[in-house]
Amino acid sequence: MELDTKLVYLLLGSNMGDRAALLAEAIRHIGLRVGELEAVSSIYETAAWGKTDQPGFLNVAICVATAFTAEEVLDEVLAIELQMGRVREERWGSRIIDIDVILYSDEIISIPNKLQVPHPEMQHRRFVLEPLSEIAAVAFHPQLHKTVQELLVDLEDNLAVWKI
Repeated sequence: MELDTKLVYLLLGSNMGDRAALLAEAIRHIGLRVGELEAVSSIYETAAWGKTDQPGFLNVAICVATAFTAEEVLDEVLAIELQMGRVREERWGSRIIDIDVILYSDEIISIPNKLQVPHPEMQHRRFVLEPLSEIAAVAFHPQLHKTVQELLVDLEDNLAVWKI
């Protein structure tokens, strides 16, 4: 990792089509467009969250060393989603690919109506913390002053999440 790069943690999810292949394609695009892949978690299966009358998701967490700002990372992953056919129709609806910025180094970033880092709901979601803890157990949440592993231990979400 170069001196002028930051580690960004992303969570990818898909619940349409060949989910594993779509995650692999998104990871490939991220490696080409955002930065060097430092770590990739196992794939996790989870029931749909938020809107439960839809197919389950596959999720994977990745760590990327990037020279981009957090906003530039977001712009790139949104472009990747669009390129892969993502259509935003309903909140928490089915999606071919979803890529969320979870952590950007140890920074707190707020760009109203665009980007909040750390992701404002990460500490409440098992489908985020399980894969993230596999690759970044000691990554630090700069607002809650806890590691990812500590957040997972404290988590009350009992949504079924399992490694596949």
